[in-house]
Amino acid sequence: MNSAATERLLKLNHEFYNRFGESFSATRQRLQPGVKKILETIPNDVSVLDLGCGNGNFLRELSVRGHKAALLGVDFSLPLLRDAESAPGVEFREVDLGQLSVVSEQLAVVGGWDVITMFATLHHIPSTEIRLDILRTVRKLIKDGGKFILSNWQFLNSEKLRSRIQPWGRVSINESDIDEGDYLLDWRSGGEGLRYAHQFSVEELLGLAEQAEMRVTDSFLSDGDGGNLGLYQVWAPIV
Repeated sequence: MNSAATERLLKLNHEFYNRFGESFSATRQRLQPGVKKILETIPNDVSVLDLGCGNGNFLRELSVRGHKAALLGVDFSLPLLRDAESAPGVEFREVDLGQLSVVSEQLAVVGGWDVITMFATLHHIPSTEIRLDILRTVRKLIKDGGKFILSNWQFLNSEKLRSRIQPWGRVSINESDIDEGDYLLDWRSGGEGLRYAHQFSVEELLGLAEQAEMRVTDSFLSDGDGGNLGLYQVWAPIV
């Protein structure tokens, strides 16, 4: 991806989640079915780091269930983090995931995290280079026997969501400067906004996992009316 386009898309999504954080959070008050399925697999004595925690609902649910180990959520959106702060027993920090490798030492725990999650977040990160920097940092932060659990939006599976795809000219980006699978989507709640998202294939995620020295151990589709709007995967570090 063209570097100028990368910077433009990062700025676009920052502006979106800071401007529409409250209205976005209002649409995310219930956990997705796929996230609920993941919840049942997490013991209450393992440490959990949630990257792109949003309004904190996932970690809040773990806390309510009596989780006994460290729970840390990070996100760059202050409006979302303000909602998240109401979760008891959970620590939240403002972190720009595009700079995750820079601040990784501040997030490290002795022995590494047992579980790192990243729900509906990686698809908002432009460029393979930045994604790999994040994923390689995840590999450093997680313990050798730990799990990295992520989900990515499969918006092309929905006719309704496909109708929200907008031309790149709306944000002064040439289509030749972006990568295959990159899209510009509009937002229609609490005002009109635009945000960037990438549609991952299973093969693309497999390649990213290998380059980050991890392997895919489980994969399933969930969420939405058709049960196919979220692609969930579990990755394990290669030791």
